[in-house]
Formats: sequence, structure tokens, C-alpha cells
Amino acid sequence: MGDTIDALLREQALRHGATPAIIEPGERISYLQLDSDTAELAAALVESGIGKGSRVGLLMPNGVQWARFAFAITRIGAVLVPLSTLLAPLELTAQLRTASVQHLIAVQEFRGHRYLDALDLTRLPSLRSVRPAAQAAALTAGAAAGAVAAAGAVADALSRGIRPSDPLAIMFTSGSSGPPKGVQHSHGNAIAAIESGLAARCIDAGTRLYLPMPFFWVGGFGGGLLSALAAGATLVTEPVPQPDSTLRLLEAERVTLFRGWPDQAEALARHLDDVGADLTALRPGSLEALLPAHLRSRPGARARLFGMTESFGPYCGYPADTDMPESAWGSCGRPFTGMQVRVVDPDSGDPVPAGTVGMIQIRGPHVMRGVCRRSREEVFASDLYYPTGDLGRLDDDGFLFFHGRSDDMFKVSGATVYPSEVEQALRTLDGVGAAFVTNVPGTTGNRVGAAVVCSTATTAEALRTAARSVLSSFKVPTVWRVLDREDAVPRGATGKVDVAGLRAMLADT
Repeated sequence: MGDTIDALLREQALRHGATPAIIEPGERISYLQLDSDTAELAAALVESGIGKGSRVGLLMPNGVQWARFAFAITRIGAVLVPLSTLLAPLELTAQLRTASVQHLIAVQEFRGHRYLDALDLTRLPSLRSVRPAAQAAALTAGAAAGAVAAAGAVADALSRGIRPSDPLAIMFTSGSSGPPKGVQHSHGNAIAAIESGLAARCIDAGTRLYLPMPFFWVGGFGGGLLSALAAGATLVTEPVPQPDSTLRLLEAERVTLFRGWPDQAEALARHLDDVGADLTALRPGSLEALLPAHLRSRPGARARLFGMTESFGPYCGYPADTDMPESAWGSCGRPFTGMQVRVVDPDSGDPVPAGTVGMIQIRGPHVMRGVCRRSREEVFASDLYYPTGDLGRLDDDGFLFFHGRSDDMFKVSGATVYPSEVEQALRTLDGVGAAFVTNVPGTTGNRVGAAVVCSTATTAEALRTAARSVLSSFKVPTVWRVLDREDAVPRGATGKVDVAGLRAMLADT
């Protein structure tokens, strides 16, 4: 399998030529056409002054055109910088500066945002060109035949000269706290990371994959676009997912695999009866809220694939259509081949015994190459492990259990509370469908707060009484918010729980 984007495009065009590579409402493109289109566009980019090492920002919604630009940029050795369509002007300027973007290709407008109108060029000394996407797409038209041929020859030479160690992309994190950081990945580390998890995510050449994540995050770019390319699968996408249109798209394109976050599938499932879409093409390995009852597993039996931007997506998992051993239920599965995972004491940095909660560190050829504007010494430990900031434990069989973020961990009367541990215990109580836990500061220190989604009428006092049977006394929440629906929990733009918002909601209780 190819270890650069150019090599992958050429190989998959030969293997899967007529197979649809990407489908969106109103447009689809085969592997053969994707290879041809991106080679032609790459030549046009070279003619316009973009070459190996150029940093190119890409700002547009999901679709075939996003893929054309991304693959054309990366197959000539330029560095792709995917930018969020959710960015405010100051945020966009900050990310362009952080990544030292030299060329920007952007849509003029999307969902009320006019990105180029608000761009402050005086604060972007590295930026050499700004092109509306429509103008950039037209670069291939109108050029003289001789210039096209010359640029094509240069682009082809650049493409064939790319090595796995060459930079591929700068991906901005969507972390729950702190400013996003620009994470640098090479062709080799990104593609190897994707390929290591294909089997666990049940993606192969016959897959028709829908993943409702934007391409500007690693979940969409790696988990969707590059995963489909590496497997020779078909990716089904849309610029603006909406329950009714998404369900109709899944039905019309006979999607076989729905991946993403569980709450995305649960949100669609609530509309399924009203829309009446036929989703019988979905197979096990899809998020279970959209599967019929007889295809679903028992709670906790399937791995919750686990990863991050710094690992270019999941680095830990288990076949998504297969139950784990019962001792591993509730875990994230095992580290994928090529990834080393250890758990250390957060204070000393020393490895801890199996079964002990500590800081997760990762190392291996699939891990990022670095972070923009930070030295390797600032990013990695002396033995090149990356401290993830996540808390977890490894059992004796190598299964990883996630215990939340280290910055979510808090103390109550000197004792450590891990929110994920409390959430897991609360979910075992009768009638509790979901639980969200954080600290609520008070005059005497931290209190344990919980927002609990219940399917039956109950009270905070009844929940507190029941919680005492499954939790140590200091872990039992003293601040409660009983909810009748999960979408009442505050979330950020990525769908992750907004911990600060959750804390504020509980403080008002």
C-alpha cells in the first residue's frame, strides 16, 4: 500500500478505477477521476507558485471539491492546513499565523460566514496569496497548452519525489480547554496510523462509509477521507448534515457503515421513525443506535475506539463488530500495532502497575512529528513518549480504560475524583441513560456535581441514595441536575461536552 498521498491515489485508481471514491448530494467522483482531477489541479497549483513545502490553508465545507484540493495540495508535497468553517475572524487569523500559512484557498461564504471579507492581512506577513475557491478551481482553465504541459511535468516530478517522512498536514486540535494547537503530521505517520485501525473500524474496499465529521478535523480527514482512500472504500458526505436529509442520504446511497460519535447516531435515531428511512444496508460495526435491536451488542461489550489529533485518530481499539472479553468491557480495546502505550504517575512520570490510573503516554511511528512553534523538547518526554493529558489504566491483558482528562480530575477533601469513574457508576443506576460529572467549586472546596439524564421520573435525593451503593462516599455527587434529554447538556462545536458550561449549569442548581 502506498505510503504517500500520491502513491495511494495512483494505486487506488488502478485497483478501483470506476468505484465511487466520494459521494455528496449532487456530485460523485470515481477513483480514476479523482486521480486525474487532482493531478491536473496539482499542475495548476504549481503554475500558480505553490510547490513542495508551501503551507496551504483550505477553508470550505465537506464535499468532493474539498477532497480535490486537499489531495492536489498534498500530492505535490505542499503542506495542507485544514481550517474550520466555524472560526471567527480573530480565530482564523490566529491559526493562519500559527501555521505560517502562505497560500489560502477559501469559499467566499458558508452558513453566514464571509471569511475573506473579515481577514486582517496586516497581521499575516507570511500570507502570499488568497484565492476564493471558485477562482482556484478555475486555475486549470484558460492556460496555454505549453504552460500546462510544463507545469504538469513539474507536478509529476514533485509527486514522485515525495517521501513518507515529508510533511503532510497541520491539523488544529479541537480540545475542550486551552487554545487549539497546530499538530504536524507526515505522509508516512498519518497513512500508517490510518491503516493500523482500518480492521478495527470495519472499513474495507466494499464499505460505503458515512461519517458526519468535518474534514477540517482529524476525525473527518483521517477517519473519513483518508480511511476511504486507504481501503478503496466509498465515502458518503454532505456539507451540512441535518437529520432528515442525512437519513435520506444514508438510504439512497445504501450506506453500510456509520461511524462517528455515539450521540450523532442517537440524534439521528430519534428522527428515524418520522422519516421512515430504510437503513437495512447498515452492518455491524456501525454505531449501534441506528442498528436494529438484534444486531446490537450488550452495553460495554464493544470497544470505544480511542485516539486524538496527535495520534492522527484512534490508536486503540478492537473490531467494532465483535464483543471484547468480558474482563475488558467498558474499555477502549488494545493499542494498535505500531503504537506503544504506557501509564505513568502524573507527578513523578514513573510507570505505574497494571490496574492503576495514571497519565497515558504514547510513542511510535504513528505519532505526530511535532507542534507548531514548539520545540520537540517541549512536546515529548526525553524518551520520546508524548504525554497525552488523558487519564487511564491498562489491565493485565493490555486493554486500555479511559478515565477522563487530567485537567478534569479534581480533589474532594484531599481525595482524587475521576469524573469518568463516577459517570460510569451512575450509568448503572436504574433509569439513568447518561451521566456527566465535574467539580463544582464551593466555599469549602470542590463538590462533586452530576447532570443525569433519566428515562423515568426521579429526584436528586433518590439518585443520591442509589449512588451510595455503587460509589465511595466522597465520590457521591452532592450537586445534581436531573434532565429528561441529553441535548440539554452544554456542548462545544465539536460535539464534545463543554466542561466549563456543565460546571456553570450545575453551579446554578
